[in-house]
Parts: sequence; C-alpha cells; structure tokens
Amino acid sequence: MLSMQMSHGDEPATALPGAIRGRLVLVTDAATPGVDELVADLRQARFMVRCIDLAGVESTLSLTPPDVLLLHAMAVRADMLTLIRQLRRSPDWANLSVVVVAAPDMDCMRGPAMVAGASHWFVEPVDTAGLISVLTQCTLMNRLQSLPVAAPARPSIEHLDALIDTGLRLAMERDRAKLLRHLLTSGQKLLNCDGGTMYMVTDNDSLRFEMRTLDDALPSLEIPLRNPATGQPNESYVSVFTAVRNRSIVIDNVYAETRFDLSGTRAFDAKSGYRTVSMLAVPISPRGGQAVGVLQFFNALDRHTGEVVPFDARMVQLVEALAAQAAVALDNIALVQSQKELMESLIRLLATAIDAKSPYTGRHCERVPELAMMLAQAACDAQDGPLADFRFANEAEWQEFRIGAWLHDCGKVTTPEYVIDKATKLETIYNRIHEVRMRFEVLWRDLEIEELRARVAHALTPEQVASFATRRQALQDDFAFIAQCNVGGETMQSKDLERLHRLSQSTWVRHFDDRLGLSAAELARRRDDPVTLPAVEHLLADKPHDVIARPAEEALDPAFGFRMTVPQHLYNYGELHNLCVPRGTLTAEERYKINEHMVHTIMMLERMPFPKELRRVPEYAGTHHERMDGKGYPRGLHASELTVPSRIMAVADVFEALTASDRPYKKAKTLSEALTVLQGMAGDHIDPHVFNLFLSSGVFMAFAHKHLSPDQIDVMDGRAFMVQVTEGEPVHATH
Repeated sequence: MLSMQMSHGDEPATALPGAIRGRLVLVTDAATPGVDELVADLRQARFMVRCIDLAGVESTLSLTPPDVLLLHAMAVRADMLTLIRQLRRSPDWANLSVVVVAAPDMDCMRGPAMVAGASHWFVEPVDTAGLISVLTQCTLMNRLQSLPVAAPARPSIEHLDALIDTGLRLAMERDRAKLLRHLLTSGQKLLNCDGGTMYMVTDNDSLRFEMRTLDDALPSLEIPLRNPATGQPNESYVSVFTAVRNRSIVIDNVYAETRFDLSGTRAFDAKSGYRTVSMLAVPISPRGGQAVGVLQFFNALDRHTGEVVPFDARMVQLVEALAAQAAVALDNIALVQSQKELMESLIRLLATAIDAKSPYTGRHCERVPELAMMLAQAACDAQDGPLADFRFANEAEWQEFRIGAWLHDCGKVTTPEYVIDKATKLETIYNRIHEVRMRFEVLWRDLEIEELRARVAHALTPEQVASFATRRQALQDDFAFIAQCNVGGETMQSKDLERLHRLSQSTWVRHFDDRLGLSAAELARRRDDPVTLPAVEHLLADKPHDVIARPAEEALDPAFGFRMTVPQHLYNYGELHNLCVPRGTLTAEERYKINEHMVHTIMMLERMPFPKELRRVPEYAGTHHERMDGKGYPRGLHASELTVPSRIMAVADVFEALTASDRPYKKAKTLSEALTVLQGMAGDHIDPHVFNLFLSSGVFMAFAHKHLSPDQIDVMDGRAFMVQVTEGEPVHATH
C-alpha cells in the first residue's frame, strides 16, 4: 500500500448526461490556474472526473478505482515523482495509467517522470483533443486488462504499445541529443530497471560515454575498441564486445560473471555502496549494420515486488528492436546534418570565390553575413520598441537567414571583372588612355615633321617658331585634360564636356588596316567600316563597332517582377561616350550590368529547389538593394513589402561597404563618417528602426573592434547618430 498519509477529497465525481467514457481522478488543488476549464472540457467529453488533493489519493483509489489517474503537475510539483514511484511499487496500482499535465518550465522533469512510470506527458496549454484521445485509449486498455481471459497477454499489449509509441517518436525526432535521451529512458522504462548508460562509437575507434539516466558527470575517458599493442578487439569489456560483435549480452549476476572484466563495476559498487546484480548490453545498430553505439542497463526490477531480477528475454528483444529503430533514426539525422553541412560549405565556397574574384570586393561576402547575424540577434533580443515582436523561432529560421546572407551577392559570379574593377572611364580589359596618348604622340610627331619641313624650305620667322611652340604645349595640355577626365570624379562640368567634344574633332591619319589580327566577332562588328587607306581618324571617336547590341535573351523575365530601366545596348565602348560619363567611371550600360547581379541572384535562387524551411533564402539574399521609399532595385519594393531580415541585410551591406579597408579604389571611411552617411540614408533608404538598433545594441562597435583598423574607430557612443522616427511608423516583423 502507499506509505503517504492521504485524506479523501470532497469534490463530486460528475459528468454530462450520456454514456460515460471513463472514470478519472484528477490530483490538483483549487489554487492551480486552468483547473476549472480542464475539468469542464473533460466532463463535456463525458468523462466522470473526481478532483482530489494529494492527501486524498490513497483513499480515493481504494474506494472508487479510476480508469486513469490525471496529475496536474503544477499542484504536486514537489511530490510528483514520489507519488508515481509509489504507485508503480504497489501491486494494486502498478498498471494504472498515469497521465501528467505539466507547465512548460517543467520539461526537465519529463524524463524522470517517464522513467518513474508516467504513461503520458502533456504540456500546457493542453491540446484537449489529444488529451481526450489518450485518456480514451488508457481507459480502454485498463478495462481490457481487467478481463480475466486477457490477463496472460497484458504485458505484451502494454509493451508493444510502448514500443510502437517510442518508435514513432524516434522517427519524428530531429534533435540528436533528444533522440538519444529518449532512447535511453524508453529502454529503461521497457526493462523496468534501475538505470542505464549509453556509449557511442567515435572516429577514433573507441567508445565514448554519451549519457546516463542519472544526471551526473560523465567520465572523460574513452574505451578503445582494440588493444593498441596487438590490434585485437578488447572483448574483455562487455560494452566493447557488444559493439564489435554486434550482439546483445545478458548477465544475470555480475559477481558470478567470468566471461568479462567487470572490475570497474565492482569497484564502483564498493565505492558508492550500490550493488549491481543484473546487466544488459544492447548494440545500437540497424539490422545487419555496424554498431554505432551501445546501451548498457543494470538491475532489472520485478514490477510487483521491486526486487532485482534477471532481465526478461522478451523485453530484451523489444529493446533490441528499439535500438535498431534508433540506429536508423540516428543515421537519418546524420545524413540530413551532413547534407546541411555540405550545402553550407558549398555556399561559403561560392561566396569566397566571388570575394577572391576581384580585389574590389575584398571580403565583402564573408563580412556581411557576420554583421547581419549580429544585428539579427540584437533584433531577436529586443524586449521593447518597434522590433520587440521580431523573432527567429528556431534554428531552421536562423539557418535560412544565414544562407540568404551568404548568398546575397551570388549573382556577381556573372558580372565581368573589368566592369566591377573599372577604375577609369576608358578602362575595359585594359586602360585605353594609352591608345589616346599614342594618338597625341602621332600628332606631336606630325607637328615636328611639319616644323622641320618648314625649316628646310626657309628660315622660320619668330612668329612661326612661337606658333609651333604654342601648338606643342596645347597638345600637352589637351592630353593632360583628357587623362584627368579619364580618372573620373564627383561631377563633370558642362564646359569640360564641351571641351571634350571640341577636342574629339581633331584628326590624325591612319595608314594601316585596323581590321588585321581581329577575332571573328570583332570583324563582324566592323563589316560596314570603310577600308580606304590612308584614313582620317578623329582624336576621340564613338564608332558603330563600339556599340554591343543587347541580345534578346538579356531581356528581363516579367515572371520575376523586376522593375528596372534597361539600357538599349549591352555595352557602349565609345571613347567619347565613356569620357563624358558625368559622375564616376561607369556608363549607364555598365552601371546596369553591376546592378544586374541582383537580377541574377534572384533568378538563380528562385529557380533552386529549396526545401520548405529555406523558402525565404531568395528573399533575404535578393532585397538588400531595395529602399524604404521604393526607389531601390531590382523590384522597386516599398517599406510595406520589406521584412525585418531584408532591412537588416540592407544596413549590414551598406555599413560593410563604407568601412571596408581592403578596397583598392577608395579610402575606408572612419566610423563617424560611415555612421553619418547611414544617418542621412535612414528613412528613405534604410529602416530607421533597424539603424537605431544597430547603434543602441552596440553591434556597430563589436563589428568595428573586430574588422576596422584602430585609426578608423573615432566614435565610442553611437547614440549621437540615432534618428528621430515618426511615431506610429509601422515595422513589418514577418520573417
């Protein structure tokens, strides 16, 4: 009988009219929240429910035996495990189904409760339909077991049911640690034993202590599978023998065992006062496969008396089947994990290749994901403000964002290097200013020849000498001006454009065929050029063959929703066309070619068969050039269409680009300069809430200390750069 002193509760056992599904005893107290609603739902489902406190358990079970005992764990938190163990040790209630309803913070007690003998565990808020289904099943099982003709089959039905339930849970579990814990505790429950230990085979050809049913510290030593001296298996150890031979070992009496070295077990007993009698070792291996681990259990207990007994052969077979199921599940988890690791390594490989492709991108593809993850973590940690509701709910959503961040510039693999690296206006594969300079050399020599011929004909007057000197100086000045225009800058003045057009009208004479030594593609573009020699050429020219037509397949696919202005031509290499670029070095065609990397990023990623949990990767990778005011690219999305992760990517991308010190085409900005630029962009370009979080969370400083040089860090407190945000401005926190 139960040793607790318990008094009878006075709550009437009632149910709604109709056929009674079953009789329940609910152990709770009036102060526990949600009890009334739970009881009402159960009675609505036609269960007769009797509510009692902890003190009334013994008398109630004796007078009116229920079909199921329902424990409201919040009310009996301290005594729950003791109560379950006492029920299991009582011959009268050893087979009574015990269903636990627990609070979310009690998950750590789930394993011990199941080991103690709980039948099912529910976490509040309870799925009422699921609870009613389980209670109905337990009621039916209780009534079947009460029939005399069914008595011999009771253990088989119960244990097979437990095996099926455990097998289903193992098949659905994706967390390796939880799967192993469930395997160990389920094996202990099936065998009704004191405890167990799990070993896993390592890459070092040894067995490592993985976990125990007791939450004590695990030994750090590993057991070699083979003797280092002889290379033979260490079969004197039970666990090693089981792993190597892939065979279960049952030991009825540890102290009478002579096949194996059990000195460690006996030494533990002598030190702790515990006495190990029976032992079972089961390999964790799929049928016909190699063992990946070993389950070792000790001291099977009689279900009625609690005495230590040998392990039941029928239960051993069930645990072997359970271990085989777990091995398959472990193999599946390992396969999925290896595929994830392979995919992420390939993604990082691509990003690294893009960074290595051009010194002008430095380590941008590597640093942006790092900064984005830091800022996303700060957003998830926010407890108040507009971003308080944003969260990545699980590791899969973090992985989705991480992959999107690593792939944010994957489309640059299609962008020609000479366009990304274009440092001067006349640069293509090489800097064509040298061609222009050579023409000036020709004009210089033409001028010298003209002067020498004049001297041969007659003595030059002082006016003629001065004229030749002036013309020579003009050539020097004109080339210096063109060379300066080639470098590019903030803006081109209208007078400079006029001078370029005027200089382009200067001519020189070509005596050689400019089609010799060309490729077939180049010749095709020049098929309409005149072939008369000598030919008069302009100093700067935009020739028909400088224009590269845009192929039809380069047109934007309307299915992707791109909203970008596409230049008429693919490229225009015209010298005057390039030198007249009003700002920077890129023509409209080349600027589009660089921006087009976002088009290719989205097209490549949206055509990939990402699994459901990675479906947002194209979104996260393809929106960091969108703007809050809808003027970004490639889709011209507005603020209402941009999720928080997309806004985080935009801030990370801009800040890294501004502060990077490994770009040969620009000087890295100091922290204050970069934050001033971002401050000016907040609102129209980037999300002001995300920018303020970037500052208030200290993410900008953490990133700066890791990646910026000390002379760039001229700000320690970012609050001075925070922007005022219009009250009530929405933040779309979907992710």
